Amino acid sequence: MADEAHSDGAAVTPARDHWDNVYRHKAEHEVSWFEERPDLSLSLLRSAGIGLDVAVIDVGGGASALVDALIVEGQAHVTVLDLSAAALDRAQQRLPGVRSVDWVVADIRSWTPTRHFHAWHDRAAFHFLTEVSDQNAYVTVLKSALLVGGVAVIGTFAPDGPKKCSGLPVARHDCTSLQRLLGPDFDLLGSISHEHHTPSGSVQKFQFSTFRRRGAP
Repeated sequence: MADEAHSDGAAVTPARDHWDNVYRHKAEHEVSWFEERPDLSLSLLRSAGIGLDVAVIDVGGGASALVDALIVEGQAHVTVLDLSAAALDRAQQRLPGVRSVDWVVADIRSWTPTRHFHAWHDRAAFHFLTEVSDQNAYVTVLKSALLVGGVAVIGTFAPDGPKKCSGLPVARHDCTSLQRLLGPDFDLLGSISHEHHTPSGSVQKFQFSTFRRRGAP
C-alpha cells in the first residue's frame, strides 16, 4: 500500500532510541536474531491455513526477511510494524517500489490499527514486554487487529531460553503462559520448540505458538 514508512506519531522513547541505534550500527547479519530464510514462520502460517489472498501483519518485523518471502510467494497484503524506523528502512531498501507492503513505525502497545488482518506474526517482539501492563496492552491491540477466525503466530524465548537479548531483559514463555495472557478469545492450535542458531554460533531456545481467534464472524 505504501512505499514509505509512516509513523504513529509517538514521541521518541529510550526503547525506540535503543533499536534505532542497533540497526544504524550493525549489519543485518550481525544481530543475534538474524535468519537467512524465515522457513519456520512461513510453514506455521501456511499450515494454519493462511492463504495468499489475505492480509498478514509482521509485528516487530524490523529488517526480517519474512516480508521478502511473503512478497515472493505472492501475498496480497503485508504490513510490517516496528518501533524502529531504521529497521524498516533496511527492509524497504531491499524491496524498492513494492506496493503491497504497508510499513508502520509504531509502538505496538499503543498502536491503533487502520485495517483488520487474517494473520498476526510476531517473532521475538512480545518477549521484550516484561511488565504485565505492557503485555495486556499488546493483547488489546491484537484483539482489535485480528479478525475472528484469524491466526496469531507468536514466537518468544522459551522458558530455558536467554534471559536477555540485545542487552535488554526478556520475559520467557511457553504456550501455557501465552494462552493465559491471550485469554479465552483464543484457541491454541499448536506449539513447537525451536533452536535458533545465531550468526555468532550460539544457540537460542525459542517456542512458537499458534492461536486462532475465537468467535462468530
